[in-house]
Amino acid sequence: MITRPTPTRQDCQNAGMLRVGLTGGIGSGKSTVAGRLGEHGAVVIDADKIAREVVEPGTKGLEELVEAFGPGITTPEGTLDRARLAATVFADDEARATLNGILHPKIGARTAELMSAAPADAVVVHDVPLLVENNLAPAYHLVIVVDAPVEIRVRRVVRDRGMSEQDAKARIAAQAGEAARRAAADVWLDNGGHVDQVLADVDALWADRLVRYEANLRLGRRASYGSPRLVDPDPTWPAQAARLIARIRMAIDDPAARVDHIGSTSIEGMPAKDIIDLQLTVDSMDQADAVAGALAAAGFPRHPTIDRDMPKPYAPDPEQWRKRYHNSADPGRPVNLHVRPAGSLGRRLALLYPAWIRADEQARAEYLALKRELARRFATEDDTADYADAKEPWFDQAAVRAEEWAKSSGWRPE
Repeated sequence: MITRPTPTRQDCQNAGMLRVGLTGGIGSGKSTVAGRLGEHGAVVIDADKIAREVVEPGTKGLEELVEAFGPGITTPEGTLDRARLAATVFADDEARATLNGILHPKIGARTAELMSAAPADAVVVHDVPLLVENNLAPAYHLVIVVDAPVEIRVRRVVRDRGMSEQDAKARIAAQAGEAARRAAADVWLDNGGHVDQVLADVDALWADRLVRYEANLRLGRRASYGSPRLVDPDPTWPAQAARLIARIRMAIDDPAARVDHIGSTSIEGMPAKDIIDLQLTVDSMDQADAVAGALAAAGFPRHPTIDRDMPKPYAPDPEQWRKRYHNSADPGRPVNLHVRPAGSLGRRLALLYPAWIRADEQARAEYLALKRELARRFATEDDTADYADAKEPWFDQAAVRAEEWAKSSGWRPE
């Protein structure tokens, strides 16, 4: 970690093109994936390479390190002796802070420079070994994690880097584990088999997702959602929602923003369309409009034809139903993002309905039967709009029952 400082979240966000974070533990074969993406035309920015560049002989970085830690951290040839520097700062918190204070700004500035120099239609792949460890995932439109079984990684490290088996295992153990990497991963590439397989996976990822995502992002359009087909419950839906929520909070520069996972994918065990519904709570419609540009830049363009005022029979005041409606530009992860003001009835019911359906078996059965019937009815359509509209009468009629449950159970939206 000492010799590979990473840029800040803001450094990662400086450019407006599609930003892809690429990471993987030592021996995972991440370089193979980076190389293939580069062959396809991605602009690959290697954090390790930058970390070496900023301390090459003759650089300001090396000069400041020598000034801070003495000439003993260089070799007779004048290059940085990384092992000696590591030994110098290993057990000294103040020394590590000094090291990071020297290197991090330089790495961040060089990263931002390279991102800014990329073409407007580029797919920028930021190869960051410590992306997970430094909690950088929300700074990217998409995070790719390359992995392989530990025993394979150990063999590769021993073979390619000349480490002992014991040292290789220690290095792997010191890095983020599989659970943490999976939590950060939008795309998981298994590189434990033949190299041709992972290369084929990268080729498909490039053609089917990255190229299309870049075009949608640049043109400010949502990805196509296709027909309203129900799928079996996916236990990873909550984790996917959590990644999206972190991305949204970073995009609007508000780590405390209220963003909720709503809709059918938030109900455990409920078959649903493979579309994540989220709700961002704002203070006012003016704030909803103020954050629209940041959301679009983060991969959530606004869909103005949908976020119309929708008065309801039992609450005709259109102010209660106002919202802004955004979707995902990522063809691999459809998202509906509803932006509603605090205190509105629309916001309240978006939170209440899932809670009620989770708790009420009859409501759950009714709603699932309706979803299945409508999915069959609209199966030949290439969009989900009519399917969504057809559900509204059920929700209108169910609102009174949901509110009665909220009163009897003590449920509150906060």
